[in-house]
Amino acid sequence: MRVFFFYLFIYFFFGAQASLIAQIELSGEVKDQSNGESLSGATIQIEGTYKATVADYAGNFRFQKLSAGTYVFKISFLGYKTLSQSIQLSQNQTLTFELVPQAFVADEVIVQATRLAENAPMAYTNVSREELQTQNLGQDLPILLNFTPSVVTTSDAGAGVGYTGIRIRGSDATRINLTINGIPLNDAESQGTFLVNLPDFASSIQSLQIQRGVGSSTNGAGAFGGSINIQTNQRSEEAFAELSNSFGSFNTWKHTIRVGTGLIKDKFTLDARLSKINSDGFIDRAFSDLRSFYISGGYYGKNTTLRANVFSGKEQTFQAWYGIPEARLRGDTQGMNAYIDRNFLSGGHIDNLLNSESRTYNSQTYDNETDNYQQDHYQFFVTQNLKNDWNLNVALHYTRGRGYFEQYREEDALEDYGLPTIFIGNETIAFTDLIRRRWLDNDFYGTTFSLNHQGKRSDFTLGGAWNKYLGGHFGEIIWARYAVNSQIRDRYYENDAEKTDFNIFSKVNYQFNEKLSALIDLQYRRVFYSFLGNLVDAQGARNVQQSVLFDFFNPKLGLNYALNPLADVYASVSVGSKEPNRDDFTQSSPDSRPLAEKLYDVELGYRQRSQYVSYSLNAYGMFYKNQLILTGEVNDVGAFNRSNVENSYRVGLEAEAAVRLSKQLTWSVNATLSQNKIQNFREFIDFYGAPEDFPAVQAQGFEQDENTGQLFRDLDKVDIAFSPNFIAASQLQYQPFEGFEIVLLSKYVGQQYLDNTASELRKLDAFFTNDLRLSYQMKSSLVPEMRFTLLVNNILSEEYESNGYTYGYFLGSERINENFYFPQAGINFLLGVSLMF
Repeated sequence: MRVFFFYLFIYFFFGAQASLIAQIELSGEVKDQSNGESLSGATIQIEGTYKATVADYAGNFRFQKLSAGTYVFKISFLGYKTLSQSIQLSQNQTLTFELVPQAFVADEVIVQATRLAENAPMAYTNVSREELQTQNLGQDLPILLNFTPSVVTTSDAGAGVGYTGIRIRGSDATRINLTINGIPLNDAESQGTFLVNLPDFASSIQSLQIQRGVGSSTNGAGAFGGSINIQTNQRSEEAFAELSNSFGSFNTWKHTIRVGTGLIKDKFTLDARLSKINSDGFIDRAFSDLRSFYISGGYYGKNTTLRANVFSGKEQTFQAWYGIPEARLRGDTQGMNAYIDRNFLSGGHIDNLLNSESRTYNSQTYDNETDNYQQDHYQFFVTQNLKNDWNLNVALHYTRGRGYFEQYREEDALEDYGLPTIFIGNETIAFTDLIRRRWLDNDFYGTTFSLNHQGKRSDFTLGGAWNKYLGGHFGEIIWARYAVNSQIRDRYYENDAEKTDFNIFSKVNYQFNEKLSALIDLQYRRVFYSFLGNLVDAQGARNVQQSVLFDFFNPKLGLNYALNPLADVYASVSVGSKEPNRDDFTQSSPDSRPLAEKLYDVELGYRQRSQYVSYSLNAYGMFYKNQLILTGEVNDVGAFNRSNVENSYRVGLEAEAAVRLSKQLTWSVNATLSQNKIQNFREFIDFYGAPEDFPAVQAQGFEQDENTGQLFRDLDKVDIAFSPNFIAASQLQYQPFEGFEIVLLSKYVGQQYLDNTASELRKLDAFFTNDLRLSYQMKSSLVPEMRFTLLVNNILSEEYESNGYTYGYFLGSERINENFYFPQAGINFLLGVSLMF
């Protein structure tokens, strides 16, 4: 904490000094070179500083308190070529910047329709391609975003390769809406995002925007914590080739080749990427074998632009998603023996538990306990420039996914697989060892569109999407020790699902005057889902085909007020709605089926930019109605399903600051302080005991449910699981000479609870990690650009766990907590070399 206040002092000291030194004012206007019309909304940025502003409704702009010197101004606007101009300032000056129209604007149109603008009244972070590539040495995209505000990341294998996860403001990936060029990536049924299916996709990203809260998400499932909008479509004017290789700890290798033709005859482009990543993982045998490619071709006519993208990823990973039991992690031999007894472990499983390394233990001993999946994506875009500053963008897309995870199962009941009991002489066999594969075979296709108009005072977008999902779920037995009438690849279940998602929205950014602007975003969304689910009636419980229909209206309203050209305040109110996911439906009946969730999001912020200092403060309140969480309750079909809690909330303060301490030294920091609470929470837990155990159980605050026999207790204002109250990140960057950079990256994450009871017995401890990145960029006559990067992660070898899960039960009068954790690697490194031609 002392270090934090020390840096805070430096920040304000240097900010104050910068304000005293800088006295020159630069004002001017931005115009269309062809007709002299003013360009309202053009962005003017001073490179090498934190200063940026937006031209008002008359095209005027103003910078104050500049010191004398030479500056490079970068001016950009939708439909115009970006202008960079060097200006030497010694006194107050007035300038006119003239932008040249460009005939094709397809890439920018998609960005405009799906993203927040510079002065939007909501919380967002833009991440450029250059920022991503400084860290892109093989780790997955969530890990590359680890130092952005309010973000916590994790890795099943412990080293950032393979299955990784991301949370924004405590919300997991099923509540973060992710799009690629405006097309939804979240799985239609589970609503999660599995970027392991698109390894090294960061190498194809041109830009990315993270929106926190409801944001302006337009396509896909509702954003209940944030949105990640990825843009890959960007025209390259010049031909290029890039060869990138990296090697690191845990036998991690990454190989990437990128090539592009540039603009051929001012009309055609073709880009391609091929990637391969391998890693043994930090966790025992948690290997990853990942491959992907990306191909994009474009035609740019005078008024019509066509672009087609084809990209695919194929992954095989050894399963590391079971975590490590707490006793093994702590090296508690007595606890491990108790765990063995409770869970009836035998043979090799006992040896594996007792003799493994505490932080790398993997419970799976079958050598092909793997996840195997391939996902192919096809995207086609048509953009048409219409009259009077209108343009239309239409996209068609298709995604084909198929794959399985393989499991060795010991002593499973034959009847669970539709197999009869076996009688051999006097022996009755009702259980068997077997190997099964659980498959997904799905198709996702549809269209998105946006009609856009750029006016003097307003930007208008009318858009929408229609998407269809066909999901095949089935399981097959590929081997069984006992199965009298089973054939190889016998299917023991089949379950097809269908989902249709339609939405239409209108979005207006309106500039009332040079200071006040407004954002109005209205969305209607309709979701139809058909699935094989449970029905409970007089005939008992059985599977029947069911369907549900949801209609959502999601309005968003925000205001932005410019206090001066470099400072503004904003406020917004947004509504988000979200349907339950697949398990919520299939593991319930119509009587116990949960309700849809609703989120009311309030954002209030202040942004300030100057030559040497930039900072922002954003206060938020996210108020949930019927949020779905795990309570431990067994429903009417015997499943531990998620349940609605009537009232819960997240309120917090996000702060970002960047300080240019000197020409060589820059410091960027962000922090989030929050409270994340459930107003009234009822915990359920199973009870295995006798009547004489009840007094001791009741003394712990529990009562018994007469219908299910479960125990329950009521808790007030408990913390929402996996929601740390404090998150902070820092990047201290030093450039001793041109081309060479040293960066210290630090991350602090406060304690998190594994469930919603706020129990100190079931939590993740706070952790503080530090990474060191060294990079050197040089040019030569043979290779136009070379980049060497060394990334040393966790340089202090902090022992920490970034994720986990828990379940519990009463055994007699004693509560048993089965806690599992996902340890992350100690000190490890990645070394990369990139050659760019």
